[in-house]
Amino acid sequence: MKILSGIIAFVTLLILLIAGCSKEEINPNVIPIQTTVNTTIPLAGATGLTLLAGSAITNTGSTNITGDIGLSPGTSIGGFPPGILNGKSHINDAIATKAKFDLTAAYNDAASRTTIDMVTLSGNIGGLTLTPGLYKSTSSLALSSGDLAFDAKENANAIFIIQIASSLTVTSGRKVILSGGASASNIFWQVGSSATFGTTSVFKGTVMAMQSITFNTGATLDGKALARTGAVTLAGNTIVNQ
Repeated sequence: MKILSGIIAFVTLLILLIAGCSKEEINPNVIPIQTTVNTTIPLAGATGLTLLAGSAITNTGSTNITGDIGLSPGTSIGGFPPGILNGKSHINDAIATKAKFDLTAAYNDAASRTTIDMVTLSGNIGGLTLTPGLYKSTSSLALSSGDLAFDAKENANAIFIIQIASSLTVTSGRKVILSGGASASNIFWQVGSSATFGTTSVFKGTVMAMQSITFNTGATLDGKALARTGAVTLAGNTIVNQ
């Protein structure tokens, strides 16, 4: 009888362990819900620009940009045409100069944010669903396996801030998906070095990179691409200012 009871207990424990492992496999990445309400990152003079670069803006192919573009202190904007700019070009004028000044302030603001319930991210963030809050990576981030979702939990004003110490890489075909009332204009990516978007990738939010931003063929962005010191490189992309 004791032997039978022991066998039953062992089998029960084994079933529970298997069930636990299966549950972990289904949902391996649980992102904590944050309670801190974050305020937006003020872009000031950079608000009206879809693209902003430090050294150059270059394009090949049938890029279509909705919104103004700015360059400071560089002087080279090339590839329009064949690219189509549905807006104005500002090269070292008062608008571009102020936008660069305000971008620096916005970048520093995003980089310095901290909260008691901030969530740490690392490696590949594909397959995750992020809810409103502040996220931090101490190295590089990649969207390389599965798509990334932002869920505003039915709050249209919800703010998402992602601090990245080094690079951001989005591989070919990967997508950012919005749900629960999330808005591209409320997502801020602070990138410590450069951002690269793979072919046909779909991205959303304001990307503020310390160095350069590169869009490979067919990549699209709902938001802004703002590079502080380097170039913005385009190749048959669609970019709409949100």
